Amino acid sequence: MRNNLKKEECVLDGIDTKLIELLYANARTPVSELARTVGMTAPSVNERLKRLEESGVISGYRVEVNPKVLGYSLMAIVRMRQLPGKLKALEALIRSIPEFVECDKVTGEDCYVARLYLKNISELDPILDRVSELADTNTAIVKSTPVTRRLLV
Repeated sequence: MRNNLKKEECVLDGIDTKLIELLYANARTPVSELARTVGMTAPSVNERLKRLEESGVISGYRVEVNPKVLGYSLMAIVRMRQLPGKLKALEALIRSIPEFVECDKVTGEDCYVARLYLKNISELDPILDRVSELADTNTAIVKSTPVTRRLLV
């Protein structure tokens, strides 16, 4: 039998929101410091974090890597429209190219919008040549990022 239960939307209070903001800024913040900042005990903060994790609000703790420090000076956004019958092959190819760091399957004329990092512009054409066997592409080089990925709470 199919489960028709709808998962309820999680409602955050001010303390939950503050904890998420603190962890978003630094996921390695010790629980004792989080507790001091929000005016609670460490066990209480641990319980809140456990509840936020179990409800799916907090889905993980991540390290943020600066691509420029690793020599990746260029970021490009590639929009792709697959050739007939090539959707699954295109997705597999995108997954196999490590320079693609993010990809969304979208509606509209394009089927994928992806971000990739490059050490220099000469790396772009070989990647696009591989992709063009399966899709038409439209590429833009990112000049700056006025809004970085930000917190929703």
